[in-house]
Amino acid sequence: MHGGTATLALAVLLAAGSAQARESAAAPLPAEQSQPATAPATMTVAERPGSTPDIATPRHHARGDPWEGFNRWMFRRQQGFDRAVFRPLARGYGTIVPKPVRTGLRHLLSHITEPIVFLNDLLQLKPKRAVRTLARFLINTTAGIGGLLDVAKTAKLPHRDNGLGNTLARYGVGPGPYLFLPFVGPTGLRDLFGAQVDGVLYPVVIGRPFDRLDYQLSTTVIGGLDLRNESDAGFKALLDGAADPYATLRSVYQQNRAAEVAELTGKTVEPAGLDDPLLDPEAAPTDQPAAGDPEPGAAPAPASAPAPVPAEPSPPSGATVDAASGVPQLVSFL
Repeated sequence: MHGGTATLALAVLLAAGSAQARESAAAPLPAEQSQPATAPATMTVAERPGSTPDIATPRHHARGDPWEGFNRWMFRRQQGFDRAVFRPLARGYGTIVPKPVRTGLRHLLSHITEPIVFLNDLLQLKPKRAVRTLARFLINTTAGIGGLLDVAKTAKLPHRDNGLGNTLARYGVGPGPYLFLPFVGPTGLRDLFGAQVDGVLYPVVIGRPFDRLDYQLSTTVIGGLDLRNESDAGFKALLDGAADPYATLRSVYQQNRAAEVAELTGKTVEPAGLDDPLLDPEAAPTDQPAAGDPEPGAAPAPASAPAPVPAEPSPPSGATVDAASGVPQLVSFL
């Protein structure tokens, strides 16, 4: 997560298949197909005697996700909490609280973050954006009844998230390792640090009421319930059909953040496509036979057999579908 939305984020995800279910469903290798001598001898946590299989660490992690075993464990804990507690509470909030009240509170919480957005606009040397942010804040403070109404949006001054994470990215700080944390969701080390600084700015500089525990808890709970309720349908559409919801969410988040940083710095990025949801992320990779090669242990093809038809060339990397399009609202919730 990034910007002022860090404390409002309560990551809520649907069930991912556990590593134990995949391992029990896999067929055992025949005796003659033993592991090659060059296979890594390091055991995972699940293979060590007396270890807990639920926190097994994959032998190989995805690029940018060096703590994938820990992140997947956190992901499973968070989704369990979401199914049992948080999603029912969020749906109840959406049913009991009238929509005009929910919309007004959402506008107010967004309005409170505008000075932080303005400050980071200045730090990023974006004076035009800073002027628009300041104009939005003044319009909604006056005509919008202190921010309860988003009058500035009708004047083509929509809210834009911005924070220290973006400012650090603007000056070349990398995203750092990918993280999935309870009540934070998907983030990176850079954005996690930036969000914490944004979060303590008001309590330190302004003080009351921002330094009061009751204020912090109430705004966090209200914002989290509202965002979870509003994003429910989108998350179901994104993750329901995913064989590996963790990898799907990670890919969408990373693509979305890369696009935001590229827009901020004026660079262009090519869509990378989602992680392959059909690959078992916790299985050790094996050498795949080339097209037309016989399977291991199979008899060689006779000399008179026709040569296999070459496969069509794969599309260039830039032709992959941008799965993150239309999803920034979902990921920013986390």
